[in-house]
Amino acid sequence: MDGILFPLALTLHILVGLTVIGLVLIQHGKGADMGAAFGGGASGSLFGASGSANFMSRTTGILAAIFFLTSLGLSYMATNRVKAPVSVMDTVKTESLPPAPIAPSAPAKVEAPVPAPAQGDSRAKDIPK
Repeated sequence: MDGILFPLALTLHILVGLTVIGLVLIQHGKGADMGAAFGGGASGSLFGASGSANFMSRTTGILAAIFFLTSLGLSYMATNRVKAPVSVMDTVKTESLPPAPIAPSAPAKVEAPVPAPAQGDSRAKDIPK
């Protein structure tokens, strides 16, 4: 479950962050109402003159809260994540084995190879030894 939760939270975090940026950019500032009152620009918008600020600011606030919560969640998951071993040898338990008993043995006798008998037409006798 932890393997899918982190990428899901990260995706939600990025989408919410981009949406907050977009909402902040399309909102008009507080000085825009004063300029519109003197004919400095169009005050009408999709949601009306006064409804735009309330709807947009409320949505921005909710998305900002979700952004902060996903930030906290991602930082918690990143610090408490189970770390994979660096090497396979890190997972091996080391056990000390008792020393193997040393049995006295005679040295191995190495015998020279027996040469093949030379035959009438054989060239085996020409092979240097």
